[in-house]
Amino acid sequence: MVVDDGSVDGTVQLARDAGVRVLQNPGNRGKGYSVKHGMLEAKGEWTLFTDADLSSPIGEVEKLWSALEREQAQVAVGSRAVDRSLVGVHQPVLREAMGRVFNTAMRVVTGLPFKDTQCGFKLFETSAGHEVFSRQQLDGFGFDVEVLFIAKQLGFKSVEVPVRWDNVEGTKVSLLLGFAAFLDLLRVRGNALQGKYKRTLPDGRGSDQTFRP
Repeated sequence: MVVDDGSVDGTVQLARDAGVRVLQNPGNRGKGYSVKHGMLEAKGEWTLFTDADLSSPIGEVEKLWSALEREQAQVAVGSRAVDRSLVGVHQPVLREAMGRVFNTAMRVVTGLPFKDTQCGFKLFETSAGHEVFSRQQLDGFGFDVEVLFIAKQLGFKSVEVPVRWDNVEGTKVSLLLGFAAFLDLLRVRGNALQGKYKRTLPDGRGSDQTFRP
């Protein structure tokens, strides 16, 4: 599937001509909304989401799949930080530095152990993905952290896997949006405190069978 987030070029028609299913957002809603839209529409047993620029080649999915089988996990997180030798084309120095600062802040605020949450290459067992993404609250770039936090709260096992990655020129991700992701970390903690990520029992009460990092 391709999720179209209000594009004005020929993306939609090109995808349809290629026989690809296209989901169209109601206007420009952001990356988090787009990924959630696609993940909740996914069928099949496993669902991969990846950025349109294919920074990580699709063939790298084999590494994610192998890790899931080996670790008996439900979520595989593609990572640029586990083995940096696999990064062929680096981002600008300032953007890489900001990414490392963000990861440090992410670990402190959320308690998640990952070295890289922002690589747009993740594989979910589809049933687990539906559980996770149906609880997603954020539409912006902090959604990656949020869905991994939710997965941990719900007791799904995640494994971080090194993947090949090349920066692609022409990114539309501004530094301002990058800074906004820092605020999203606080929103994740706030949503957790409000119980927005809990499983609910048939009578509407929150389940105590949630994991709190």
